[in-house]
Amino acid sequence: MSLYAEMIRRLTDPDVVCELGKLYGTRSGQMVLQHNRHERALVRHEKAFQSDGPVYLISAPGRTEIGGNHTDHNHGLVLAASVNLDTLAAVSPRADRTVNIHSDGYPPLTLDLTDLEKRPEEEGTTAALVRGVAARMAELGYAVGGFDAVVTSTVASGSGLSSSAAFEVLTAAIFDRLYNGMRMDFVTQAKVGQYAENAYFGKPSGLLDQMASAAGGLVTVDFGAEEPRVRRLAYDFAAKGYALVVVATGGSHADLTADYAAIPLEMKEVAAYFGQTVLRHVRPEEFEAAIPQLRGKVSDRAIMRAMHFYRENDRVRQQVDALERDDLDAFFDAIIASGRSSFMYLQNVWARPEDQSLSLALAMAEGMLEGRGAWRIHGGGFAGTTLNFVPADMLDRFVAVMNEAFGPQACSVLDIRPVGANVLAI
Repeated sequence: MSLYAEMIRRLTDPDVVCELGKLYGTRSGQMVLQHNRHERALVRHEKAFQSDGPVYLISAPGRTEIGGNHTDHNHGLVLAASVNLDTLAAVSPRADRTVNIHSDGYPPLTLDLTDLEKRPEEEGTTAALVRGVAARMAELGYAVGGFDAVVTSTVASGSGLSSSAAFEVLTAAIFDRLYNGMRMDFVTQAKVGQYAENAYFGKPSGLLDQMASAAGGLVTVDFGAEEPRVRRLAYDFAAKGYALVVVATGGSHADLTADYAAIPLEMKEVAAYFGQTVLRHVRPEEFEAAIPQLRGKVSDRAIMRAMHFYRENDRVRQQVDALERDDLDAFFDAIIASGRSSFMYLQNVWARPEDQSLSLALAMAEGMLEGRGAWRIHGGGFAGTTLNFVPADMLDRFVAVMNEAFGPQACSVLDIRPVGANVLAI
């Protein structure tokens, strides 16, 4: 029996089935879907590369931001979770430093890691992320090398579940498994991904996305120290009768980079008034007292965005406390307050008057969920997705209404995945 045939056979072993259930949940049809998906990845790898071994199945999850909208880049607090949508690779090592990646929906990618310097012509591309991850890992003393990979993802680009972070964490996990024996901790894994995205890909981002993907499970993260402080929470929303539903509204992200970049920039302009680089280093009461003097030094929008930052940190604390007390009503109140603050003070729900799809999705959710669930902006904003906590008895209607308004695949019903980057034991 060939290596590939044996791996495909093992996908039906009870221990592997149990592991797949842990990663993806057991909603109707999920196990069949994941078995077929992993089998297809192996078949495609055999056809493209015909490795004589070893071959690994490695995945990294998408993430959902539950609380802490635009706080990470100013060293604030977040509440986030990895989810059961992921980026999956069937991958084998090479003897040279060539990387070959065959991804669903994209032309094959080949790059040479002999030179790990940033290449301006790669900015904004997958090649930049791979080279950036390899460069940072090499700087930190990790071994890197070539590999052949077939990649498939259920974290759709533009879904608001951070496909880029999932790919970055996946790439770091590939290098770590193939060449280092899985010795990288998840905080380092997240930081390596952020470095690749900031320095090589050219996107200014905080650490929330990569940290949630790499850590796995439901976590609260405090970015205020030199090393992020991560605390795991145990809370099962499904057991309480609620589904997490992300609604992709279909708004365009084109030409929004400046809008995203303005949020951390304006917050940091306020911090600079106090001689600091980020708002977390400025005491909230010091900021509040200085608002009259800040006017004219920075924009009024910058002041309101700073207000959002401080109050959002407090809301994350409230959300965590409510979950630990098993007080869902208080938790939902804090989630709704977070979304309203993003709308009014952070101002990241729409950027162009002609595209207010997020505003519409939030208004529709409020009409359906008020008094029974919660809704808020999700992630970067301006275009993209909303996050909704939907009672199980309303789930079918909520999904049907949102899909009718925003497209047949607009809704993603999520489970929290308990682990981050994972090598399937097969």
